[in-house]
Amino acid sequence: MVAVIRERTVLPPADGADLARFARGLARVPESAHARLVGPDGSELLVPQEIYEVLRDAVTALSQGLAITIAPHNTLLTTQEAADLLNISRPTLVRLLTDGEIAYTMRGRHRRVLLHDVLDYRDRSRRDRREALDQMAADAEKDDLYNLTATPKSTR
Repeated sequence: MVAVIRERTVLPPADGADLARFARGLARVPESAHARLVGPDGSELLVPQEIYEVLRDAVTALSQGLAITIAPHNTLLTTQEAADLLNISRPTLVRLLTDGEIAYTMRGRHRRVLLHDVLDYRDRSRRDRREALDQMAADAEKDDLYNLTATPKSTR
């Protein structure tokens, strides 16, 4: 039997006290420990570390009053959903699409973007920004700019 995996959004509960206690308990579990899932019949399954980390992150977010969405990487997003995920405007996203920065498909007259393509762009963009900042810091160090600006000159 093949299960159909769909996007699912979970809102935090109205009373998060139990969830907050659960989140604190999960945070206390050592990284080296192996979690187990106990079924209603008492059967146990070893929880892979990746699944445990996702559960811990989801519970932490919910306990802080944040909604979470779980979606497979092949989920198709609208341009507005993709823009929201990247925290940019929809017109800026459309420009990125037309410039070829992010792959997209057309569904009729509407652009659709795969979640994994949006996440790849986000990671690539973060990496590029980090490398540019590192290079700027190295250039400033090489040009001795830190020492030149250590004691600012009065302009008045």
